[in-house]
Amino acid sequence: MRLLVLERIPRIAMANEPTPNQSRLASIDTYRGFVMFLMLAEVMRLPAVARAFPGSGFWKFLGEQQTHVEWQGCSLHDLIQPSFSFLVGVAMPFSLASRAAQGQQKWVSSLHAFWRGFALVGLGIFLRSLSAKQTNYTFEDTLTQIGLGYPLLYFIALGPPRLRWVSVGLILLGYWALFAFFPVPPDDSSWLGVPSDWPHHPTGFAAHWDKNSTPAWEIDYWFLNLFPRSEPFLYNRGGYATSSFFPTLATMILGVSGGELLKSNRSSKTKVLVLVIAGVTGLSVGYALGYFGLCPIVKRIWTPSWVLFSGGWCALLLAFFFAATDWSGYRGWAFPLIVIGANSIAAYVGEHLFMHFITDALKRHFGAENFQMVSPKDESFLLGFAALVVFWLGLFWMYRRRLFIKV
Repeated sequence: MRLLVLERIPRIAMANEPTPNQSRLASIDTYRGFVMFLMLAEVMRLPAVARAFPGSGFWKFLGEQQTHVEWQGCSLHDLIQPSFSFLVGVAMPFSLASRAAQGQQKWVSSLHAFWRGFALVGLGIFLRSLSAKQTNYTFEDTLTQIGLGYPLLYFIALGPPRLRWVSVGLILLGYWALFAFFPVPPDDSSWLGVPSDWPHHPTGFAAHWDKNSTPAWEIDYWFLNLFPRSEPFLYNRGGYATSSFFPTLATMILGVSGGELLKSNRSSKTKVLVLVIAGVTGLSVGYALGYFGLCPIVKRIWTPSWVLFSGGWCALLLAFFFAATDWSGYRGWAFPLIVIGANSIAAYVGEHLFMHFITDALKRHFGAENFQMVSPKDESFLLGFAALVVFWLGLFWMYRRRLFIKV
């Protein structure tokens, strides 16, 4: 069992291939690369550029799409985590088929699933502790959320399709009921970091999903204080919660169904059509639940309506990337994204460990003034773009040498 593995792997011999003789689906790597690109592009600091050009609608739009919404709603940036989680599920059927083709025994695969979940949680805590004085035991980031649910995902994926849909239904209904029957928060919750005049408070029945006053917050108030901390945990400033891994599991299960569809013998046209129908259905139902106040669309606590709404977007994006690569046969345009997607763990970890180092090195050796060639206001964008190019070249070097980091 290994935490991080650096291997020389042939391009077609990766975790998401259905059989040793079938090529790796470019659409999965392309979609994963697109998601990781959105995360890496944070280095360009588009919201800061938008503030520097207050009269520009173009920069305002880009800045908003690179910012998480305050509570209800969705931006492009909010789709990073659900897409990453969804793709973990999409890859699962291919991984199971690959392990079966290699003759791996079930108990070995099961042990690996538990180990992978543990490794992802540990890696997530490590990365979130980089700037802390001691270990920051937090479980709401992308890696820890996936890691907490991964062993359950593995066993659900082994079962029949009916088990997957029943699991999704029970998770969404149960998580909705947990919030719906929890007392509505008091008017003054400023002691939880949410002032009474905060403009994003849900109203009416939707108030059951207000920030830092839900059962998810109460669970964290008990659970996170079991770990050594410099100060007792009171609330999460962003409103995120550990228990979100339950509905995140539902997102991953939806991904398993998408992966089974891509792995099937159905025609490419049928695969795209089914994904589009599923995507539109998820968007419609999720939006309706939020619109009628039955369950607001809140990514930060992964509400059931968010599972459906974001899952709809994930299905549509998967349909687009499958149609534009594997169905069309034209993959050259996607190569820059495939380089990132084929080494997503390296990209994720590297962004946390090296991106600031790269930006500092560029300013040190090339001079900050050289990134102000257009105007001083453009420095963050140009410097970030240069750092992104350097980072991509490092991933390209690994790709050329078939070096892939896996958990």
